[in-house]
Formats: sequence, C-alpha cells, structure tokens
Amino acid sequence: MEIYNEEELIVQLRNPETQRIAFTEVVSCYGEKLYWQIRKMVLSHEDSNDILQNTFLKAWNNIGNFRGEAKLSTWLYKIAINECINFLKKQRAINNISIDSEDSFLVEKLNSDPYFDGDEAALKLQRALLTLPEKQRLVFNMKYFDEMKYDEISEILGTTVGALKASYHHAVKKIEAFLTAEL
Repeated sequence: MEIYNEEELIVQLRNPETQRIAFTEVVSCYGEKLYWQIRKMVLSHEDSNDILQNTFLKAWNNIGNFRGEAKLSTWLYKIAINECINFLKKQRAINNISIDSEDSFLVEKLNSDPYFDGDEAALKLQRALLTLPEKQRLVFNMKYFDEMKYDEISEILGTTVGALKASYHHAVKKIEAFLTAEL
C-alpha cells in the first residue's frame, strides 16, 4: 500500500540534493503508522509524540547507514520499537519497577491522558495488555491491531515465525484469562 516507489525514494534519500524532500515524504507516509505503533506500547499521547520525534531524528541521522537489505518501513519500525523499549526501561528505572513486573504505571498515565477517549472496556484491554511481557505485547499489537503478517513481524523483531506464533498464542490466552477474571 505504498504511495511511492521505495527504490526511487531510497535513491533520493542518498542524494544530498533531494534528501530533505525525500525524508519529508518518509515522515508523511509513515508518521501516523509509527505513532500508533508507539502509542500501543507507551499509551500516552505526549510520550508517543516524543518517541516518534526521536525515531525520525535517529532515522535522519542514520539514513546513510540504511543499506536497503530490508524495506524502509521495516527499518523505521525497528527504530521505533527500540525507542519504545528504551523509553520503557527508563520509566521502569524512574518508577523503581523490575523488568519482570507489570507496566501498570502506564495505566496511571493513560487515565490522566487527555487524549485517551476509550471507554471502560478499552481501559480493561489496556490493563490486560500491560500484564504481558514486553515482547508478547509487541507481537500481539503488531498481529492483532496492525494486522501484520508473521513474516513482516519476524523481519522487524528478528524472531522466527514459530516463536512469534507461540508468543501471540500465549498473549491471547493471558488476555482472555485476565478479562475473564475481571468479570
């Protein structure tokens, strides 16, 4: 569903004379998709915007290192996910939370986020998602919400398709158990 020719865009990104215009096209094409991927991980609008800016800043600063072995979108998703993981690690450290604990501090942020317009069911689903380990949550979000294919997720996360299917299955079971226990 690309609006542009990726090969042409990469050529333009590598040319100093067309690089800025080409990067503007990248931001235009991927900004919203990346924002929502980030938002599903960190929940807060403000934090998502900051991480999105960091993602594009990193992409801009490293565009010369992009070898084109993967799709541009895959490269951008990898950067965004790494930025989310780094952000969450910092938040856990600030909140003195172990890496194995739930990211319940995010629910508090979500409750106070003026941009969150979900109802009680959406909040319950977010609480269920936050009980998942980070990797399972990532896989669930990418498969369930973004409807990505396992091959694509595998390329982004560097995990086998079999492992991704197992992660997704476990995530679904944990979410079902959480929501059933909430009833």
